[in-house]
Amino acid sequence: MLDINFIRENLALVKDGARKKHIKVDLDKLIELDDKRRELIQKVEQKRAEQNEVSKQISTASDTEKVSLIAQMQKLKAELKKEEAEYKKVLDEWRQIMLRVPNVPDISVPEGKDDEDNVEVKKWNEPTKFDFEPKSHIDLMLELGMVDFERGTKVAGFRGYYLKGDGAVLTWAVWQLAQKHFLSKGFEPLIVPSLVRKETLMGTGYLPGGEEDLYATQDDMYLAGTGEVATMGYFMNEVLPKDILPKKFLAFSPCFRREAGSHGKDTKGLIRVHEFFKWEQVVLCEASHEESVKHHEEINRNTEEFAELLGIPYHTVVNCGGDLGQGQVKKYDIELWVPSENKYREISSASYFHDFQTRRLNIRYKDGDKMRFVHSLNSTAAPTPRFLVSIVENYQQEDGSIKVPEALVPYMGKDFIRKED
Repeated sequence: MLDINFIRENLALVKDGARKKHIKVDLDKLIELDDKRRELIQKVEQKRAEQNEVSKQISTASDTEKVSLIAQMQKLKAELKKEEAEYKKVLDEWRQIMLRVPNVPDISVPEGKDDEDNVEVKKWNEPTKFDFEPKSHIDLMLELGMVDFERGTKVAGFRGYYLKGDGAVLTWAVWQLAQKHFLSKGFEPLIVPSLVRKETLMGTGYLPGGEEDLYATQDDMYLAGTGEVATMGYFMNEVLPKDILPKKFLAFSPCFRREAGSHGKDTKGLIRVHEFFKWEQVVLCEASHEESVKHHEEINRNTEEFAELLGIPYHTVVNCGGDLGQGQVKKYDIELWVPSENKYREISSASYFHDFQTRRLNIRYKDGDKMRFVHSLNSTAAPTPRFLVSIVENYQQEDGSIKVPEALVPYMGKDFIRKED
């Protein structure tokens, strides 16, 4: 959430940011409501002050004077009640619009409507070439007994799956390598809740607006689609010592997404599933644009290095305005090569938010005599089972086996995944 004073002082900039993100929000209405809100606050405070003054007078007044003062007090109470009700109504409407005002994207963010307009900024290795017709991860993993979609659907419904045999072991190998790689970058490990309160989803910007993609429980709780939500909630309503910044977490959690907006897309395989596991980088740093940019580049590079450890061709794109979320200032996507589709598919997003999330979550630190909201950033470290798609497809052999990436051999205990193993 942006500071209302920032919005008022930079209205044209905020309007242009909303335009660039293709987000519709009535900022003129917000300013009108804010004027009304400020006016009503003054009236309410004035009436309360008058009540206090009359109350003091009553305590020292004669019996005759008290009758008149009590009548005056009753009139003030009625007027105050009416103005407080009006103030609450205006405040509720003001808050609803405030929660939908998007953060201002960085000037370096390209114009564009959706992910088709994202701009490639880096490419690592050429796409894998084969002397034979490559198979999809679905065919490879079914033939090698690594996955069971039929029973997954029977038990968990559409997009359900079981990872089994070497499919499970390969997943655990990715987790172990991810743990080793990302913890070497100075992150503190966390296993975080997936079942979270509404406040944490509102604080991180997933509500309002993302209701369709969330699983809600009968207890007004939600299953989070990323470990970022619970990790950001860790310090909610706290003041952090400045000397612990930057605070860097590597969070692990199950994740759940309804994929409500993806009907007909990736209906088979492991690209888009309802339940998955993810390692997530989350950083809290001092309130400085330079600090945010520095850590943004670092966490994105951490995931690039992980892809390089696995030897998987990838490219990195900077997301256009229309492909940014409400709170993001800038975002990179890393996309891994998928041979069966002859294209890159997204594996990681790295974003920074300035104080958009921490203002909602009330996470601050003391900088000298001044209280500031920390800045927040996050980036996918390693999502599974999606990572398995590019691993098995890029390392497939003509005989249907899969060569285990060198970095994963110590965790797999073998060099190849074969049908007879």
